Amino acid sequence: MPRRIPGLRCPHWSLLLVLLASLLFPGDPAHPTPALSVSAARPFAAGERLTYTISWLKIRAGSAVMEVKDSVPIQDRPTLTLLINAKTSSFVSTFYPVENRVESAIDAGTISPHRMIFHRREGRRKNDFDVTFHHAEGTVTSIKDGVANTLGIPPGTQDAISCLYYLRSLPSLRPGSSLAMTVHHDQKNYRLEVQIEAVEKVKGPWGEVEALRVLAIMPFQGIFLNEGNIRVWLTNDARRVPVMMKAKVIIGSIVARLVDGFGIPPAR
Repeated sequence: MPRRIPGLRCPHWSLLLVLLASLLFPGDPAHPTPALSVSAARPFAAGERLTYTISWLKIRAGSAVMEVKDSVPIQDRPTLTLLINAKTSSFVSTFYPVENRVESAIDAGTISPHRMIFHRREGRRKNDFDVTFHHAEGTVTSIKDGVANTLGIPPGTQDAISCLYYLRSLPSLRPGSSLAMTVHHDQKNYRLEVQIEAVEKVKGPWGEVEALRVLAIMPFQGIFLNEGNIRVWLTNDARRVPVMMKAKVIIGSIVARLVDGFGIPPAR
């Protein structure tokens, strides 16, 4: 039977493992938030592949790969598929194995999600989600472990993976600015607040870059003994590549760092 490590068995671990794919856990339901206009020059394209290592207390805890692929058109609109595969290292898997896969089909122009499939394998918890968005009707149909549920959604609603790519596509990210969006996850709607805090230098195996430090305010209800927030560092250029993510947990922090990137367009 897998043993527990204090500080690892919490939603933050899942959050970073799937790199915001399981972004929101029980908190306050969302209030409608207006949809924002995305940049005409999308900062990502089919062929982008980002690889991350995930660490906890300087321990190699896992890895994750984010990919963008071409997809067949939906409703005569160009479509992209976002993929995330994440798993714990062999050491951490001894205590708390995680192996998640998320697939989200999005409109290539508006970054609106069409359908998300999420296979969640975290310790003893195993769930399968199949979520279809009906934006014109203002509803979403979510099937969790074979049980269907239909819920109303406001315009501009994102899923738990498309929200990161949507954020990357916003042209108005600058220190001091803030925004809110509605994210549908686990058969609920949540309000995600984002604050652009500062511009910082971030180093990695790819060198040093200037990055926007972004705070994602999570709608927790004080379940844990620390802040329920995640910080994401996006390159301060037209690509908006997420080079690092960090979340505090009960003991220390979990950090995801970009170690390899393929198919990233040149900086502009």
